[in-house]
Amino acid sequence: MINQAKRQSRRVGAVLAAAIALLGIYVSTAAASQHGVRYDGRSLIINGKRKLLFSGSIHYPRSTPEMWPDLLGKAKRGGLNVIQTYIFWNGHEPLQGQYNFEGRYDVVKFVRMIGEMGMYATIRVGPFIEAEWNHGGFPFWLREVKNITFRTDNAPFKYHMRKFVRMIVDMFKREKLYASQGGPIIMSQIENEYANVERAFKDSGSRYIQWAGNMAERLKTRVPWIMCKQIDAPDPLINTCNGRHCADTFLGPNKPYKPSLWTENWTSHYTVFGEPSYYRTAEDIAYSVARWFARNGTHVNYYMYYGGTNFGRTTSSFSTTQYYDEAPIDEYGLEREPKWGHLKDLHRALKLSQKALLWGHPSVWMLTKDVEVCIYDQPRNNVCAAFLTNNNNDNVSTVKFRGHEYHLPPYSVSILPDCKTVVYNTMTVVAQHNARRLVKSRLAHWNLRWENYKEVIPTQLGYFSWKPKELYLLTKDTTDYAWYTTNLNFRIQVKKQDLGFPLVLEVASLGHAMLAFVNGEFVGSAHGSHDDKSFVLKVPIQLKPGDNSITLLGSLMGLPDSGARLEKRYAGPRGASIIGMKSGPIELTYNGWGHKVGLDGEDAQVYTENGSRRVRWTKLQKPGRALTWYKTYMFNPEGRNPVAVRMKGMGKGMVWINGNNIGRYWMSYLSPLGQPTQSEYHIPRSFLKRGRNLMVILEEEEGTNPEKIEILTVYRDIICSDTTENHIPAVKSWARKQGKILSVVNKVRAEARLRCPFQKRIVSVEFASFGDPYGTCGSYTRGNCSSPLSKFIIQKLCLGKNRCHVPVERQLFDRYQDWCPEVQKRLAIQVKCGY
Repeated sequence: MINQAKRQSRRVGAVLAAAIALLGIYVSTAAASQHGVRYDGRSLIINGKRKLLFSGSIHYPRSTPEMWPDLLGKAKRGGLNVIQTYIFWNGHEPLQGQYNFEGRYDVVKFVRMIGEMGMYATIRVGPFIEAEWNHGGFPFWLREVKNITFRTDNAPFKYHMRKFVRMIVDMFKREKLYASQGGPIIMSQIENEYANVERAFKDSGSRYIQWAGNMAERLKTRVPWIMCKQIDAPDPLINTCNGRHCADTFLGPNKPYKPSLWTENWTSHYTVFGEPSYYRTAEDIAYSVARWFARNGTHVNYYMYYGGTNFGRTTSSFSTTQYYDEAPIDEYGLEREPKWGHLKDLHRALKLSQKALLWGHPSVWMLTKDVEVCIYDQPRNNVCAAFLTNNNNDNVSTVKFRGHEYHLPPYSVSILPDCKTVVYNTMTVVAQHNARRLVKSRLAHWNLRWENYKEVIPTQLGYFSWKPKELYLLTKDTTDYAWYTTNLNFRIQVKKQDLGFPLVLEVASLGHAMLAFVNGEFVGSAHGSHDDKSFVLKVPIQLKPGDNSITLLGSLMGLPDSGARLEKRYAGPRGASIIGMKSGPIELTYNGWGHKVGLDGEDAQVYTENGSRRVRWTKLQKPGRALTWYKTYMFNPEGRNPVAVRMKGMGKGMVWINGNNIGRYWMSYLSPLGQPTQSEYHIPRSFLKRGRNLMVILEEEEGTNPEKIEILTVYRDIICSDTTENHIPAVKSWARKQGKILSVVNKVRAEARLRCPFQKRIVSVEFASFGDPYGTCGSYTRGNCSSPLSKFIIQKLCLGKNRCHVPVERQLFDRYQDWCPEVQKRLAIQVKCGY
């Protein structure tokens, strides 16, 4: 069986080697010189040099320009050398012919900053991007172009797509931002995951994708273009992989002279209101990346490396304001450990293997039915790197390789940059852990006083039509809200024998949410979900003799961002009736409806300092009425840490800080865990000013109380280390010198390593146990045995220091007595950092 596996592995290795050896280096139109980007079946070649590329997605509109230097610096310190971003068409051209490249949309400044940091950039021009972004990045005016069909062989769409893509490319050329001009951009992407909709358009889709590739190539950027998840990407474009485990799912480049590129390795998952958060472990991400590089990959991009915040109304349907908070850098710009540190160690281990990976001859073997070894070697130059993979999910595997014995944890990859020394294992986390802490700001809450302004509920509106108008076309992406009104004469339209029966207002809607009022009084609400936008509102009502007004407020949670025929999607009420009467329902659908786009408070811009003076604010009334604006002034929270607002006591709406919309909140829509999907909302420090800051809230629901809201400062100053005696030493213990992997520390050993952020120092040791503790950072508990010296030793080695290293050794902790010699010892430490 093993011999058969070896024969199969030899064939895999031979195919891998042939793919690399078959040649054709793609030469962009910069081919005549070394300046620019080329590729072959092994890797990109940048300015004449092969490189391993570790990339991370950071989207410029999902943070503020003030945050960019810190985010990019943390990415670089995490071992990245490439930053990937989309281009956001609807942010840059919200109205046809009117462009915005300022503030959060200053993409030139962002890309230039990447270059100044000594990193490369990948630009995903799209212009369709999906990205859980409103309308997939398409501006709303595009769907109103006559005879247009998005993303197919359609002349109006291709005209506007080409025009925008050319404008972006020409702008980058003028700024000399392409690598062929000495700038940081090494790749561009046209379209995005088109294979998901190509079949819907059949031959028209196939023609379109060929046109898109050829159009992009004719723009002569002199750097490669890519298409993700597009096996039929036309030459010379490179088809790339998106997913969690591309080493096992990617069919490979569609030509042997193209490299294997991974454009989206999902570090977590986006979150939608009404669902719990998704978490992907650092170990699983590291395993997927190590296998990718073991299988001829030379580029990986983490989607997202920093997710950030969907400010304002930028999210797609039902997506939360918080985006990929579980990424290596969290929404607030703080390093999420151990994800950030474990991946940083992985990048260092792969760089120690760089020469072999980029120039070595690959081969693949099965040592056992569960253990695979991938080798890259150049015997003449004494260069060799190996990856030992244990594919068993449950059991440790012990194998012999080149005369040495190796113990491989379950579901893990060990990296040997010299085919001998294990410097990293994907399942063994040497990096520190941390826990996020949100602390109520005393300064922000000082003298906090709330006022309210009640939105006027209309009862009769103009802009008449016989039936309710479609909500997307009515609002045109200028607001989430539109009013619908109709009137019912109870004497004329209801028979005497029906009087006294309970009545129900029933409204069928295609999404996303709705409030209902009868005679100006709130009667109820309903909403859809991310998976099923449509819903039926059913609420009991009472009608008075004579004329009655029925008012609906349709509301949106962003436009759709995926699938074919985005321009044909609809939302809003599609039918209405009053039921419960003996003689049958009263049909209201064609009763004649008036319409109004937006709210009075939006028109007055009450969320700004000047606009707030245009309306009369009154003393807070509790509990709040449906559709109420709330206003207060808060002081800038103390310190320099990130700021958040916890929307306790509130239902659904939006928040503005000094006129900046920080996004939609939805506390009343609970996940199956019985909790709001998102409770805290990021307030960037750059939105705040010294002294008082205006906070305005639009609340849709009734029974709320803004006095329960909390202003918080955000910390990751609880740090931990969780290490066993059998942990491999930190990868920083090794370096490549004179072609060999040599130790750069006095003693190579397992250590607990702790480092405080922001130059803080360790001010207290909250937990320490050398023995058999259990739990995780923030919730450790002692087990059955623990060295009584544990806390004393950590205090002695770490207190008052910004960072410390603690050997995981029995002779240090059990110097007087070993309380449980038969137990494999674990050292768990939790400390607090401060100034």
